[in-house]
Amino acid sequence: MRDETKYALKKTAFYFVIFTAVAWILIPIIVAFLYGFTTKTDYYNPDIIIPHSYTTKYVHTILFTLGAWEGIKNSVIVATLTIIISFILGIPAGYSIAKFIFPGRDTIKLSIVALRMFPIPVMAIPLIVLYIRLHLADTLLGVALAHTAMALPFVVLITSSIFGGVSKEYEEAAMVFGLTRLGSFMKITLPLALPGLAAAAMFTFVMSWNEVFVASVLTLNHRTLPAQVLSIMAGSSGGAAPDYYKFAAAFIMTLPAMLFIFFARKYLVTMWGITLK
Repeated sequence: MRDETKYALKKTAFYFVIFTAVAWILIPIIVAFLYGFTTKTDYYNPDIIIPHSYTTKYVHTILFTLGAWEGIKNSVIVATLTIIISFILGIPAGYSIAKFIFPGRDTIKLSIVALRMFPIPVMAIPLIVLYIRLHLADTLLGVALAHTAMALPFVVLITSSIFGGVSKEYEEAAMVFGLTRLGSFMKITLPLALPGLAAAAMFTFVMSWNEVFVASVLTLNHRTLPAQVLSIMAGSSGGAAPDYYKFAAAFIMTLPAMLFIFFARKYLVTMWGITLK
């Protein structure tokens, strides 16, 4: 087989993989948009694949009548608290792992990853009992703390990689000119790492936004959007919501996260650039 043929086959296979990955992501989003806004008549018409008439009735009902708008506000608050708490705890830990050599450093990194091996449903009952005793049940802070426990291992590992990509010579030069280690971190290392930290914040936000099990178990009146949508879809009259309401709910849940990633995508590329130096 000639080199030109091999190159053409490799190129075709590469584009096929890319097309498959893009289709795998976009097709559900497109379907959720089409059927979330279609009318009931078009949805149940077996001769129509792409709807001809559309309505915002289902989205409006879910948002304002069934309380999903309140869930969106709760999700934003919980995700913001999760980012803040995760960074307060994770940035010092990531910096220490990246910049200092101490006994057990590799063991600590492995232990951080191992924290994600325990399934959350197994810990649900002890977590609920603990939250009731601490008066954190059915509070946004309680959900944020639970999400922080889930996101913190990733934040530590990501920030350690980011800080490891910042040359230590910059900090040493800053300390030669009179800055303390904290001062060199605040004025030199942190500004260089900000794009990567923004990407870590994006990961944390999306994780908190999409999490449903913990939010459903720990809250009743102050639920985040996924938990609220799950409650709406399961608690509708007749035991289950119509399919077009489910598609509308999927669109409502997907759109904010997509917008957040769209505006923060340049920081994601920057993070990988810093990490792979």
